Amino acid sequence: MKPLTAFGDVQAAAAGVLRAALAARSEPYADGSTVGTRVPGDRSPETPELPYVLVRKDSDLPHNSMANSRCTIRVTVWHEDADQAHDLAMLCQALLLVHSGPVIRGTRPGTGPIAALDPDSDVDLATFTVLANVKPTVVATA
Repeated sequence: MKPLTAFGDVQAAAAGVLRAALAARSEPYADGSTVGTRVPGDRSPETPELPYVLVRKDSDLPHNSMANSRCTIRVTVWHEDADQAHDLAMLCQALLLVHSGPVIRGTRPGTGPIAALDPDSDVDLATFTVLANVKPTVVATA
């Protein structure tokens, strides 16, 4: 009998990693960070939601077996200014690059951080990607 495998929710796993790790950090630019998987409705500098860290699964990459899945995770950081957005993005990238857990086996750098302005609010942001290897979970035996 062959095991029936599936891959966990890498987007939720990455958001959980960053949520827990950032809560324990002492850097001033990480203080009060909110981590989520949806674009915040209000991203103005006056909003207490800043800094905001958005985690999204960008794409699944082709894989040849059910022993490993690969995907791209994009992280976007909105902050009060460009320097803090960059610094927080660099910290988030580093935290994901050293992580290995029950869903995410490991990551490697993709792109960025790349600085930009939010087109809807003109709030500074920085975005980057990591390429994640995702562990399978046996859900049944077929």
